[in-house]
Amino acid sequence: MCTYLEHPHLLPQTVEKRLFQLDLAATALKASSLIVVPTGLGKTVIALMVLLARMDKGRILFLAPTKPLVEQHAVFLQRVLKERDIVTMMTGESPPEKRVESWRQSSIVVSTPQVIENDLLSRRIDLKDVSLVIFDEAHRAVGNYAYVYIADRYHREAKSPLVLGITASPGSQSEKIAEICTNLGIEKIQTRTENDPDVAPFVHMREIEWVKLTVPKELLLIRSAIEELLKTRIDDLNRLGISPVRIDAKSSKKELLTLQAALMSSAKTQANKSTFVAISLMAEIFKLHHAVELAETQGPDALARYFQRLEGEALSRSGSKASRRIMQDPGFLQVVDALQKLDVEHPKPAAVKRILQEQIATKPESRIMVFTNYRDTSTSLLKFLKDDPAIRAVRFVGQSSRENDEGLSQKKQAEILQKFRAGEFNVLIATSVGEEGIDIPATDLVLFYEPVPSEIRSIQRKGRTGRARAGRVVVLMAKGTRDEAYYWISDRKEKTMNRQMRDLSGQAQESRHVEFLPRQLQITEDPAGPAGHAGHAGPAKKEDALAALQNKEQKEADEPGKMPAKIFVDSREREMAKLLESLGLDVTVKNLEVGDYVVSDRVAIERKTAQDFVASIIDPQRNLFRQIADLARTYDRPVLILEGRDLYTRQMNAGSIRGAMASVAVDYGVPIIPTEDRDETAAVIALLARREMREGHEPKVHGHKTARTLKEQQEYLISAISSVGPAVAKNLLKHFGSVEKVMTASPEQLQEVEKVGPKIAQRIRELVGGEYKG
Repeated sequence: MCTYLEHPHLLPQTVEKRLFQLDLAATALKASSLIVVPTGLGKTVIALMVLLARMDKGRILFLAPTKPLVEQHAVFLQRVLKERDIVTMMTGESPPEKRVESWRQSSIVVSTPQVIENDLLSRRIDLKDVSLVIFDEAHRAVGNYAYVYIADRYHREAKSPLVLGITASPGSQSEKIAEICTNLGIEKIQTRTENDPDVAPFVHMREIEWVKLTVPKELLLIRSAIEELLKTRIDDLNRLGISPVRIDAKSSKKELLTLQAALMSSAKTQANKSTFVAISLMAEIFKLHHAVELAETQGPDALARYFQRLEGEALSRSGSKASRRIMQDPGFLQVVDALQKLDVEHPKPAAVKRILQEQIATKPESRIMVFTNYRDTSTSLLKFLKDDPAIRAVRFVGQSSRENDEGLSQKKQAEILQKFRAGEFNVLIATSVGEEGIDIPATDLVLFYEPVPSEIRSIQRKGRTGRARAGRVVVLMAKGTRDEAYYWISDRKEKTMNRQMRDLSGQAQESRHVEFLPRQLQITEDPAGPAGHAGHAGPAKKEDALAALQNKEQKEADEPGKMPAKIFVDSREREMAKLLESLGLDVTVKNLEVGDYVVSDRVAIERKTAQDFVASIIDPQRNLFRQIADLARTYDRPVLILEGRDLYTRQMNAGSIRGAMASVAVDYGVPIIPTEDRDETAAVIALLARREMREGHEPKVHGHKTARTLKEQQEYLISAISSVGPAVAKNLLKHFGSVEKVMTASPEQLQEVEKVGPKIAQRIRELVGGEYKG
């Protein structure tokens, strides 16, 4: 017999009572907890139980990484609580003023973390009266993700903080699990598996099948030809003799990324020609490595789409040089030609259609989710399945758009999910955006187009079925390809994760006192003492005079009764804003028209990394000298911070770079302060802010950007067209005399202009005459 939860705030007979959920919630009320339970077993209900117990102590903040998840949680709470009006949903689509009002009036706020982070940094809200923060999909709380900053602020501001992290899959690496716990301030880990006696009665059977497929030899020959191109680049890289590790054509993407990071780090500290040749080769290696994977696991259609994008990049004025070099390789052109002549298909699309047809024939009301790693594959599959009226498929991808591939807005995503639940669509072809947390209880079949080498993603995908009834999971595997390797990697990681969670479960974490010091801060409190705590990004700069001065400044600022120095930070500098806040500054993020940081009524700072500085000399749209002129005109004591040591690594004459610096310092009167990295930049900005505060200067924003002239606006408009750079834009305008005449010219007339060939002419005509697809 089913029994239900009872609570003064809860509508009767709406939430089923399960003892294992009550047990987890009771422990979570005693200490900040990370709860790990399989998908479909009511993580949201556990959060509800904790939420109900904390409502009388203050506001509840319920965070989820995507708008569909936010809507899902908000609708659930409004459905089960007696007072629907106490729940509000906050997303980036709401104007800031409305969000502030909603925050003040609501007892329960459900939001994406980016919105809360923005409003905290902009000083629109604070977390002082928040009694509980729930972090859904808590495995995201790593690196610079917004969860990390919100948790840090919460523990610093709240009177009696309590954190609840919920996830089905925190990962298999103990270091990552520890990082999540540190970042969220977790004191206790609790876990349940489907095999636990108190959970088993609520688990629906989930059958997992593996379908092995044979790739046609013609397609494997194309793969081998791409591998030969890949091996050539790898051999060139290894011959340079500067790589810390040797790689080969079978190296994983993770190994390639590790090597790339090492080379990039080397370029910043000891730049030389060989290092930059190696970085350039790595860019080509990544592209060819991806092409190999597409050939063997996705098929000719996805590979052809990728080759088209490479060609577009090669032709674009802002496209990658790696794409240009690949497109100029005769061996690659032979591969493109062979692909165009190929008359065989990859076996996966046909297998998908067969499995879907069998499922729908057996159970006509089925809901099916097909997961694929790649958007191109989702597009190809949708097209391939359209001729079967029984298969009503729809594509479900992320928000970002690219050429010939439009993303889905969050509103459109929500509409598609609703139609899928209602049965208007019975097949959802999803990329990774469909993996996390989406609650579709009636999903009968989840089909993996390919295995994924991530235990987190694999668990999330499987969890879309078997939630309300028995379900199937079918995984396609191309024999003799990396599909097989990915299967074993994912299986091993999943088993490792379950074992580690068992080991960690119930163990108290270390005190939060040290863990919540800012992870980016590299300057220790005592330069002569031991190195900083484990959360530091790197070793303290003990010998640096600036570090010693910064320590002195920090200690003075921390004296009782002292107000922190205030600073305005431009909204594009959010990561630096968080770092400055961790240094004890009172940071307010807002849109600044002039400068990146305003530390007083007279001092404003423009920050340029070395590469940004060089790029802004070259790129007329960024125009370094206009930015510096605005800064010098608006503030009495402007400052340019030039960050990084790789100033002369771009292919630009060193004399030109020195000339630009001389002009900034002499012609515009703006002093240049060089810094080693982001941490030293933050230290310098904090130092300037505290100096200004001591001298009685409060930050005050003023000034406006200098408007572009009509000529500059016309050049900007034309140069924004793909493949049309500033030089071609000037040629077009000189030839035709106006923007209107450029836009109405025929392809033949356009090609009369110097540097304008058939492809540029075609792109201009496509832009002007192409139909808008809203």
